[in-house]
Amino acid sequence: MRQETDVLIIGSGINSLVAALVLQRKGLQVSVFEQASEPGGAVRSGAYTEPGFTHDWAAMNLSLFAGSPFFQEFGPELMEAGLEFAPAQHCFASSFADGRWLGIGNDVDANVEKISAFASNDSEAWRALTAAFPDQAAHIFAILGSSFGLRSVAKNSWNLLRDQKFSGALDLGRFLASSPRAWLDETFSSEHVKATLAAWGMHLDFAPDIAGGAVFPYLEAMANQAFGMVIGKGGADTVTRALVKCITNRGGSVVCDATVEKVLIEQGRAVGIQLADGSDHYASKSVIANVAPKNLSKLIGDTDPTYDRGLQSFRHAPGTLMIHLAMEDLPDWKAAPQLCDYAYVHLAPNLDQMARCYQQAQAGLLPQEPVVVVGQPTAIDPTRAPDGKHVLWLQVRMVPGAIKGDAAGEIAARDWQGAAAPMAARALDILETHAPGIRAKIIGQRIVSPIELEADNPNLVGGDQICGSHHLSQHFVYRPQRGRSDGTTPIKNLYHTGAAVWPGAGTGAGPGYLLGKKLTT
Repeated sequence: MRQETDVLIIGSGINSLVAALVLQRKGLQVSVFEQASEPGGAVRSGAYTEPGFTHDWAAMNLSLFAGSPFFQEFGPELMEAGLEFAPAQHCFASSFADGRWLGIGNDVDANVEKISAFASNDSEAWRALTAAFPDQAAHIFAILGSSFGLRSVAKNSWNLLRDQKFSGALDLGRFLASSPRAWLDETFSSEHVKATLAAWGMHLDFAPDIAGGAVFPYLEAMANQAFGMVIGKGGADTVTRALVKCITNRGGSVVCDATVEKVLIEQGRAVGIQLADGSDHYASKSVIANVAPKNLSKLIGDTDPTYDRGLQSFRHAPGTLMIHLAMEDLPDWKAAPQLCDYAYVHLAPNLDQMARCYQQAQAGLLPQEPVVVVGQPTAIDPTRAPDGKHVLWLQVRMVPGAIKGDAAGEIAARDWQGAAAPMAARALDILETHAPGIRAKIIGQRIVSPIELEADNPNLVGGDQICGSHHLSQHFVYRPQRGRSDGTTPIKNLYHTGAAVWPGAGTGAGPGYLLGKKLTT
């Protein structure tokens, strides 16, 4: 008689671990299998440069997790298991080539004062957004945090119509479909203010002119102001470690160095998985795959033709080049020393340059002037480095997974093995113009190319850290494809989760939480 576990989960990313804990709460036995040598997927930390310096491999911002419905339910258990947050009052800022800067924190009056230095009418617009945020956020978060089942859609629609009336509902729908540029141009006059907010769209794949992208700069700005930002104390992997501990405390298992070769299917029903070592593991209730759509196709073979085409045609966002730096000190920001207080500093000069950067990456070109996201975690959490030392977490956005050329005509390499170092140098040149002498402060450096990101975690196809474009044709009810936003597949008892599934990317773990609830109600 073969041994069976109730639920088997492929991949140990945050959505897998969240789903596992939700399922265990209902008494189900759960085993998680991970191909890497440590769990967590993109939510991992380590000494990637020098001993004593802790860097976040990919994800750094844990605000979505701290504010998630999952954390509201499981927070005390996770905190007891060792989860610790480091709160940031100074959340994000932008440094500009003209020597000016703008920072947003959780002090409304301070934000208004900074914005008024750029345009007094923009400070008035900011206060209006602040006043309207509680009501707007309630409806937006309800949409982004619920499934697209008939009942939830009807409930959200009714609440929206009751509170906002028909005209308000239409206005919200228009906003959700707007590009960052369209919304920013309607709301603000200062190009500096617009650029500061639009930079958040580049964390996903929403360049300034992409429809549906306005909501992300809006939510990031307003939520940071209202609640602040949190990162993980000691590293983002505090979340992963706490989740794994909770799972094992409840009798589950998280097995690493265990590559899943295929899903075992009998008479149209998923019954287990087969590992690369040839061993079979069986599930009495369900198999959950937290994998990129194209990788799911490899695990299950041919199923329904429409579903199979959807997996193969799933579109990924441009890639990311990561630069981890161990530092003697924080940057000497030319615009203002106060920039050293912020968790993030964006180097994204204006909407037009962000748009060009995105288009160049989409065309397979190394951007001439990439957007550089400078994370300063030790400004918030000094435990990540030796006394007096610091780490910087740099994301170079956007870059192509497969290189066809260089927009600047300077880098000859057409593969990341040859292009990573000169592209990192281009990003550091940009940082140098904003923080002169930055290179002299570097103690250790680790460059991680898009291809290395994918090799480490196959879900990050081409270095796409959000596991798939969030453009309107592949979001909401269409994520990952029409009719499958709830994680179902054509194979009975096989479910799909992860950032490729609605509600998409982020450390809020919405896909895993919603699937766990679906399977236990």
